[in-house]
Amino acid sequence: MSDTLPLVQRAREAALKAYAPYSRFSVGCAIESVDGGIVTGANMENACYRLGVCGEIAALTAAQAAFGLNKVARIAVAGGHVADGALAGAAVVTSCGGCRQSILEAAQLAGIDVEVISSNGDGTETRVDRISALIPHGFGPANLKDAG
Repeated sequence: MSDTLPLVQRAREAALKAYAPYSRFSVGCAIESVDGGIVTGANMENACYRLGVCGEIAALTAAQAAFGLNKVARIAVAGGHVADGALAGAAVVTSCGGCRQSILEAAQLAGIDVEVISSNGDGTETRVDRISALIPHGFGPANLKDAG
């Protein structure tokens, strides 16, 4: 699982399926399981704006259905604008705070410090972080051990 490019490519392809008529900013996400299975998702906007869904949440939902959140190993995110049928953009896209929280939930269920690969739209630049670095001191299922 050391090569990030195929997973980033899948995230870039997923972004082409986004429904982003308002922001015109397409985000795709690809999630790899500990067993090597891959699912994808893309953002879906809504005229009501706040009812939109991030690409990461769409992919996490697909992951839960396909293999379970407890088997998430790596996540790749890419975003930008669609030009001539391809995803483009120079800035590396990182997950929003809400998506980081959802990734943390999966990471704690899996018992893995999930690798998050962030890419620009062009696919020419990436950064790799662990979820623990993206949401330090996060609150998730592990914090509920003392709940009654």
